[in-house]
Amino acid sequence: MSETTRHARTAGVDWAALITGLGLGLTVALQITTMRKSDISSVYSTINTVSRLSALVGTYLALVGILLVARIPWVERGVGHDRLVTWHRKLGPYSLFLVGFHVLFVLFGYAGQDQVSLIVELWRMLHQFLWMWAALAGFLLMMAAGVSSYKKARAKMSYETWWIIHIYTYLAIALSFMHQVLNGPMFIGHPLNRAYWTALYIFVAFSIVFWRIGIPVARSVRHNLKVDRVVVEGPGVISVIMRGRKLDKLAAEGGQFFGWRFFARGHLLISHPYSLSAAPSKHLLRITVKDLGDHSRSLAFLKPGTRVLVEGPYGAFTAGRSSGPHVVLVGAGVGITPIRAIMEEFRDSVEMDVIFRASRTEDLVLREELDYLAAQSAGTIRIHYLVGSRKVHPMDAKTLTKLVPRFADSDIYICGPGPLVEAVRQAAKDCGVPKNRFHDEAFAFHSE
Repeated sequence: MSETTRHARTAGVDWAALITGLGLGLTVALQITTMRKSDISSVYSTINTVSRLSALVGTYLALVGILLVARIPWVERGVGHDRLVTWHRKLGPYSLFLVGFHVLFVLFGYAGQDQVSLIVELWRMLHQFLWMWAALAGFLLMMAAGVSSYKKARAKMSYETWWIIHIYTYLAIALSFMHQVLNGPMFIGHPLNRAYWTALYIFVAFSIVFWRIGIPVARSVRHNLKVDRVVVEGPGVISVIMRGRKLDKLAAEGGQFFGWRFFARGHLLISHPYSLSAAPSKHLLRITVKDLGDHSRSLAFLKPGTRVLVEGPYGAFTAGRSSGPHVVLVGAGVGITPIRAIMEEFRDSVEMDVIFRASRTEDLVLREELDYLAAQSAGTIRIHYLVGSRKVHPMDAKTLTKLVPRFADSDIYICGPGPLVEAVRQAAKDCGVPKNRFHDEAFAFHSE
């Protein structure tokens, strides 16, 4: 990454933090400036006050979390997609816990004031307060989205299931809006507070509709992207080659990914993230996909001429992030696809050692292309095929430095399963490789 880009990213992060902090301050002010003495006159009234503050802050963090992955161009450029997704994932639990605390505290506080059981108080609240049933539905949807986002839960479900549950977060937050502005003391009789909160919701909704739906549709129509052909690369692995016009205007780079929707049964509703497996050209884009589920399996049956809707490009797994004359590119299985694409972006500007890990020889997809690139490089590209189990080829510092003597002085790019990424990360750390020279693309759900 160049110094100019790094300084721009730093400035973008500073501005993002400042704006987020100001918004949080205004949100807390809604509560503080409308408090009365009676709000803290007893234990139960204090609990209710804390519950309202938890709801405000939790909802604000949820809205910020949505904005982080709304794909707003100047935010993506200023902060970076990878950092935005990381922030989104870190904010999620805080929002979830705060909203959960709100429900528990308000139920306990009102039950204490009315001297009734929690079940009786819940029934009263659902029938006495406006939009409470919608708020309850929103809370349950938010809990479902939160639970499904934990690593162990995500590992047990398909991408399609996770994606649909996660989308419910938008509905959950929307359902809570009327409950908040009609029942919250900080909004009743305070038109400026209500205007601020309403404007915040409208801005988030507009960002999602415009940047995640409107722009991708318009861009796809403009570039007239269609499936050109499907190529079988190996057992359970296929490439989808797409043709369009002026695709260079997408400003995509090898190593990045798009969200793909195909106008075919089972492929239009849900956007799936797949990395480019070759550097993009003016008229062609290519992805290479392994059979990991119903969706990826059915891509093999796409017909030429099928229209394609794209969202992106995304990701900072690009050649521009390197800072030295030598790079080490590590890929495993189908994780080699962004590695293959990024190799063309470097061209002859650096020396490359490419490490391809696979359990079986037949899993070495795109091998002919890798060998061709190496043969055409006049010795600047060296390919290392490591076929076998982890015991045979441990990805530790000793093994990697023996395989690539310049490993410690290189920029390291890796795409593969989480355990492999962490093993190479530890090896890089043991060799003293600075964090800013380690670039990873975990082979998991790319985006939210």
